Amino acid sequence: MPELPDISVYIERLQDKVLGHRLEAVRVLHPFVLRTAVPSIGTAEGRKVQGAERLGKRVVLALEGELFLVLHLMIAGRLRWLAAGARPPAKITLAALVFDNGTLALTEAGSKRRAAMHLVAGREALAAMDPGGIDVMTSDVAAFAERLRAENHTLKRALTNPRLFSGIGNAYSDEILFRARLSPVMLTRSMDDAQVRALFEATRQVMAEWTDRLRQEAGDWPDKVTAFHPAMAVHGRYGQPCPVCGSPVQHIVFADNETNYCARCQTGGKLLADRALSRLLKASWPRHIDDIEP
Repeated sequence: MPELPDISVYIERLQDKVLGHRLEAVRVLHPFVLRTAVPSIGTAEGRKVQGAERLGKRVVLALEGELFLVLHLMIAGRLRWLAAGARPPAKITLAALVFDNGTLALTEAGSKRRAAMHLVAGREALAAMDPGGIDVMTSDVAAFAERLRAENHTLKRALTNPRLFSGIGNAYSDEILFRARLSPVMLTRSMDDAQVRALFEATRQVMAEWTDRLRQEAGDWPDKVTAFHPAMAVHGRYGQPCPVCGSPVQHIVFADNETNYCARCQTGGKLLADRALSRLLKASWPRHIDDIEP
């Protein structure tokens, strides 16, 4: 799922492309993608774009007349910018926003069709779509600590909770926790002030660094938005050497999510139990990184 760095770059490029331009037509190619009926999607046509904003992991186009077109990419949704007159890819395009200078296509790979588009009227209606998480890039450490300790959850769960923090998902939470040298299963209310500050600083550093990296890689438009980057330290690197200590990166798999971590750097060498595999192996499940390293 595109997270804060990816969405921020989308927003920047959209500001370059469509700010001040007229939305000439909205073509809904798959009916399920449009999740609102009032106001009618047709009322967005003919209006100029006054701004592009981020709402959590959503892309928002602010139109004349206090209308807001909200695009939620979910896991496999992506945005493509096409030159004027170019035809969007037929099989994966859910909706096409036709401007006077080009077309913005909302696409989604796969068959689950989770991506969504909403049209809402007024700032109050837009605010109602906000899960409420704070922006770590504008927050201070006190507000961060308050949110973090509001509920007693694992760090992985807390960081990826959109009601607590805005724009952090599965991929960058792995990178943040590795940078902070903290276990993904540490409980938030067990953390001391030094650990909270380390997590706060790591969160801001990772998000800033990756936003800058993706901005430079994007060029005219971010065509390759993915949760897996070769330059990442641990996310998507199960079994590969940790860039700090060289130990193989470990993972925990649960449903559609995978948590990647370095046991030696983050958990004192302890291997975290994978719910499925550890139950299967039982007594044979290795407890420490030394049990699997030669």
